[in-house]
Amino acid sequence: MRLLKYNQAISEATVQCMERDPNVFVVGIGVKDPGGVFGTTEEANELFPDRVFDIPNCENAFAGISIGAAAMGKRPLVVHPRNDFMFLTMDQLINLAAKWKYMYQNGINVPVVTRAVVGRGFGQGATHSQSLHSIFAHFPGIYVATPCYASDVKGLMVSALTGDVPTLILENRAVYYVDAEDVPVEPIAIPFGKGRIVRPGTDVTIVGASLMAHEANRAADLLAADGISAEVIDPRSIRPLDEEIILNSIAKTRHLVVVDTSWATYGFAAEVAAVAAEKGFADLQAPVRRVTLPDSPAPVSKSLEDIFHPSPRTIAQACHDVLRSDVQVTTYLRDVHEAFAGPY
Repeated sequence: MRLLKYNQAISEATVQCMERDPNVFVVGIGVKDPGGVFGTTEEANELFPDRVFDIPNCENAFAGISIGAAAMGKRPLVVHPRNDFMFLTMDQLINLAAKWKYMYQNGINVPVVTRAVVGRGFGQGATHSQSLHSIFAHFPGIYVATPCYASDVKGLMVSALTGDVPTLILENRAVYYVDAEDVPVEPIAIPFGKGRIVRPGTDVTIVGASLMAHEANRAADLLAADGISAEVIDPRSIRPLDEEIILNSIAKTRHLVVVDTSWATYGFAAEVAAVAAEKGFADLQAPVRRVTLPDSPAPVSKSLEDIFHPSPRTIAQACHDVLRSDVQVTTYLRDVHEAFAGPY
């Protein structure tokens, strides 16, 4: 093992899967640009220039083309620099890819893999900073993952590119700047539906999707200074969701805070809260707390953006509130997004 950044892990998984399977190819807007979508497609383009294709802004059309290619035995890896424009792909991905094996029963699957970049920064505003994971995860027949760490995104990509289920992997742009971590050299698959305990604890469980797993871990540092032991869980994939890891943690800590990069209403945080209410209610000693976006579209100005999104301070404060503590968290930690300089 050696240290890799998040984008390096994606690049390595892509290249290793392309080396092992000539049917894997990469398509997307900007995949052949210098830098290759935060450095994730640059090496693949250098090594396999005839299997990396730039496409025009035709998200709907190419979703259909990639599904057709998958039905013919190819393994397309489709890259969207902004997940907001995946609204244009939903008819193809939900009505065709997700339902294919259920409708036709002909032994053919369409394991198209889609990567999409999500998250805020650089004044992205209401139409360029949304996280669409809960929308896609609503539908059966498709896997949806929101990995936060380098080893996890590599393992899940290997699983997706060698599996037989249409898969969406959402990458928050801020995690490209999270510290490097140990990543296996070999392409070892991580199964969907298995979460990760980022940090063990005994007093409160924090479940964080996407970047919020990292922010929850930083919040746990603030809580530790006040004598509170927080257990941080990264679900890694949200469909399928590892309910067992969450319920086991609730049974230990008796308190649950769920943090998401999207809205509370009908979202991932609501789903985790429902799991806790239906299957872990007897273990809870306080209501579940959700830390999410305010119920409005995102602002553009940085000053408003900074208070719009969850932070280690707001997560730590929610934990204090759940534990009925009178502490008011005032410590500010440098925003991970401050390293982001655009353009995507």
